[in-house]
Amino acid sequence: MTERIAYRRVYEETSPKDGKRVLVDRVWPRGMRKEDAHLDEWLRDVAPSSDLRHWYGHDPDRFTEFRRRYLAELRDARHREAAAHLRDLAAHDRLTLLTATKDVDHSQAAVLAEWLGRKR
Repeated sequence: MTERIAYRRVYEETSPKDGKRVLVDRVWPRGMRKEDAHLDEWLRDVAPSSDLRHWYGHDPDRFTEFRRRYLAELRDARHREAAAHLRDLAAHDRLTLLTATKDVDHSQAAVLAEWLGRKR
């Protein structure tokens, strides 16, 4: 399944191989016009909570703990419906998870791609 789930920056060029393009950030990407994003969906409710996002601060040294806390958040009531919807999208189509984060390998998009790949 993971070959059907990709993640990358929302600022990159679109590709016919993207499948469904889903923004998984809580806030809109800086400097990006909505019509230029070419999104199928913006699922802000699947993004990490504001508290977790601020704590993490995209510090790679905190990524392991961020990943653990974020996976726990995906099971809570505030994230459950959006997470289930994302799983459904991944089950039926190729999926590209988009984020504005510069270090995509240490982002919620990377955690979600891994989680979706094993969550069957």
